[in-house]
Amino acid sequence: MPEWYQRRFLPGGKGKVHYLDLRPETVTREGHSYTRDAMLRWGPPSCFAQEDLYTIDLGRNLNVDVERYFFGDVDSKGRNAVEFFSNFQIRNGLHEAFHDLLRYMSVQKLRTPKGLGWLANIAQTQHRQSVLVLLQYIQTMHCAHWTDAIWQIAEATHSNTKFIVTDHPVTVYNRACFPGSKYCRGYNDPDIRFAASQTLFPLTSEKILILTNLAWVRNPYQSEVVVSPNPNLFHDTVFKATDIQRGRILTEEEVLQINYIMKMRAYRYIASANREELFPETQLGSTHWSKFGDGYLLMPDPRDVHMGGTVYMGYEGSRSEAWDEYGHRPGQKGFEDRRRNERESKALRKFQAEFSALYGPEQRGWSEQFHNEGPRTYSGEYHDHLLSEATRFGFKERKFERQDDRHDWFLG
Repeated sequence: MPEWYQRRFLPGGKGKVHYLDLRPETVTREGHSYTRDAMLRWGPPSCFAQEDLYTIDLGRNLNVDVERYFFGDVDSKGRNAVEFFSNFQIRNGLHEAFHDLLRYMSVQKLRTPKGLGWLANIAQTQHRQSVLVLLQYIQTMHCAHWTDAIWQIAEATHSNTKFIVTDHPVTVYNRACFPGSKYCRGYNDPDIRFAASQTLFPLTSEKILILTNLAWVRNPYQSEVVVSPNPNLFHDTVFKATDIQRGRILTEEEVLQINYIMKMRAYRYIASANREELFPETQLGSTHWSKFGDGYLLMPDPRDVHMGGTVYMGYEGSRSEAWDEYGHRPGQKGFEDRRRNERESKALRKFQAEFSALYGPEQRGWSEQFHNEGPRTYSGEYHDHLLSEATRFGFKERKFERQDDRHDWFLG
């Protein structure tokens, strides 16, 4: 993992972290056994590092070109992209930053010890060179699906607890795929194409990018492990930056739950500037995998999500192209599927009503699709309508009172 990324989680980018080994080795020497220290106090150069992880043995010579040139380019561009999205606004440089961030995240997910182990398993080889070649070949395998997702940039700015760093920082959470499930054993992560799979990537100690499949935001009542409407990992698609939700302020409990998820999905090592943050389970009343945030911990605000989404592009010479919201092209199966749209539209209205009953009238995140600058509170008339719908669907309204000016609503 790049040092520059680790330093984004240190005050001022300097100092050492508390570095926790989740599976410390037992060493036997001269008939005596002992377990190595699980907690270490190290600086970024010593953390998340494995010697010769990307080195290719060519007999008498060791080739480091993959690390120097391929990963070097990914990291250099990724560094600027992470910084761009940490202070996201629609401005010059967005196009390059978007593509560079996607590539960085996709490669980062594959190049960790856990990711390389997964690649070795699917390639059915332990030959390092073959695994690294495969990594470069499929380096963008996550990008199209993440492009079709709803993006949310959430903040821990009002929480005493901040985000931790793990040795598998691009984390996939699916509420139906608990850590001991078949989808999470060994090197496995839940498939990002499963409806309820959500991708987490901390940008700094106080900001995190959350990618939620559009099909899940529109219909969280379907099976969590049904495959998305467009399962092709390498399809062409179009990204709408105006749909990015930002401004959600996470509560202390929500940050603890996110840290717990990242810890449980790490492979072996996690780190933080604050020792206590490495043990979120000690501060949580419950670690029930599927019930964090009423099952909606990572959800963007569905009231800011719309139906439709087909994008048309015209070129000189009267040539045109189109993509629907799932990346289908005209003539392809699934393009603007009427039955799917009707089903999702009904489910989205139901979810918007439930969300209002659960979390109150104030937005938990907002986009720029309607040129709105949040946060804002939905009008009494609209909120009352959603509560009426919630009652019709059988959802009970929570009673809220305003705690302070942090734009959070709490149980009264």
